[in-house]
Amino acid sequence: MTLTRDLLRRLPKAELHCHLDGSVRPATLIDLAREYAADMPRADAEALREYMVVREARNLEEYLERFEITLSVMQRAESLERIAFELAEDAHRDGVWYLETRFAPVLNIRQGLALDDVVGAVTRGLARAQRQYGIVCRVIICALRHLDPSVSLELARLAVALRSQGVIGFDLAGGELGNPASRHAPAFEYARTNDMACTCHAGEGDGGGSVREAIHACHAHRIGHGTRLFEDRPLMDYVNDRRIPLEICLTSNVQTRAATSYQTHPVRRYFDAGLNVVLNTDNRLMSGTTLTDEYLHASRELRFTFDELATMAMNGFESAFLAWPERRALMDRAATQIRALRSEAA
Repeated sequence: MTLTRDLLRRLPKAELHCHLDGSVRPATLIDLAREYAADMPRADAEALREYMVVREARNLEEYLERFEITLSVMQRAESLERIAFELAEDAHRDGVWYLETRFAPVLNIRQGLALDDVVGAVTRGLARAQRQYGIVCRVIICALRHLDPSVSLELARLAVALRSQGVIGFDLAGGELGNPASRHAPAFEYARTNDMACTCHAGEGDGGGSVREAIHACHAHRIGHGTRLFEDRPLMDYVNDRRIPLEICLTSNVQTRAATSYQTHPVRRYFDAGLNVVLNTDNRLMSGTTLTDEYLHASRELRFTFDELATMAMNGFESAFLAWPERRALMDRAATQIRALRSEAA
């Protein structure tokens, strides 16, 4: 079977790891910069798109520096709603049926917005896209490793309080080195004891021990990246045995040097060992990618077959934080579409 871009675009996909502030359209950045009287590093959309792709970062922390540019125009409700809608629209065109987008609302209050107003604006934009395109959209609220653990606890409380408004999970993001997840364990405990699903960035900017902390200190239900999990084989077996999903982001892992290349990325090793892996974009703007691109990289550089990619796509729906009845319905629809695509391309 020839795995064309069009075929993989039409493959039904779930996006579980996508940062809102890393996935803004360049043209929108330029439009909003005029409204904010903010400076952009480039004056036209295509030049800005090229500038925003991080190609030579030495590490995760350097990769994250670009976010100050997008955050400069994400401080008002109207711009947040627009950016959220456009992300969901882009994801729909990319063949994404289910989208979980994540962000740290504490970074969007520099001009006076309240935290719940930030989240409300984002969920309004996503709800509008869901009505217009049928893509199912939910929000994960991120805490940040470098901030005081009291801020993380406040954000966990916010996530729980806004569950009825489309918030579906709690996450810990940011630079890993020197910022252990265990400091934020009380926030995870609050989220979990209030029945909120949790994920945690780990094993991207630090080693297998970072994943161990996310699982055993924070009891995360999913792991964001997990790129260096293979360094801890007993933990890798534990993750496999308990079907803990790994939110894999190929392109950004190469950019941040968590992996030296697509060809050497451990996702092939994880998949062959039976781990529950799901492909994601991480940041559509900074990584210059789409979810279809990520599936193409898996096919071309790591020799994943259509059936293997379909398995990862189904892993995405099954591993979503969405309520089980809605998840089951999406899985049934996706399985039907996958059978039709397989028959068409055979």
